Amino acid sequence: MSDETSTSTSTGTGTPAGPQPEPLRFFGTTWVEHDGGYTGRRIGVAVGSLAAAVASCFVLRFAFQGLAIADVGALVNVMVVVMFAVCTALAFRHTSGAFSKRPDPDRQASLRGLLTIGFVGSLLAYCFRSLTEAPGEKLHREEYETAKEQYTRRTTRRAGNPAKKRRRA
Repeated sequence: MSDETSTSTSTGTGTPAGPQPEPLRFFGTTWVEHDGGYTGRRIGVAVGSLAAAVASCFVLRFAFQGLAIADVGALVNVMVVVMFAVCTALAFRHTSGAFSKRPDPDRQASLRGLLTIGFVGSLLAYCFRSLTEAPGEKLHREEYETAKEQYTRRTTRRAGNPAKKRRRA
């Protein structure tokens, strides 16, 4: 970590006192200092999520071909395509929004089915966010900086007794 944490008091267990950064999936705590293969991990996550999205599209294509073989009709084919397109767009928007603010757990639970159907959108959002930063890094960095600032304010000692302070006449 930084020099500030190495000079702070220790809790006796080898970990520095104060708030600790929350690990991100695939990145651990390398997002704090951008060390430990951070850039390589970002590239790997972007390529991996894009490959998973492409593979998922092939699976959806096979499912659509199954509908064509079953000869279910044009209306069902259009409804399936529209359903996957809408769910993918909503999942993309929801996932990309979750990288900048914590999602509401109740809303998250109510959207679980929709997000499952639109999983390609979630994979694409993960890929695009990985091109600029670790997904969720901005949110976690803001929370970590706020926690460090609050910890510093709580642990900083005041100089002198305020009761003995001279009053200006």
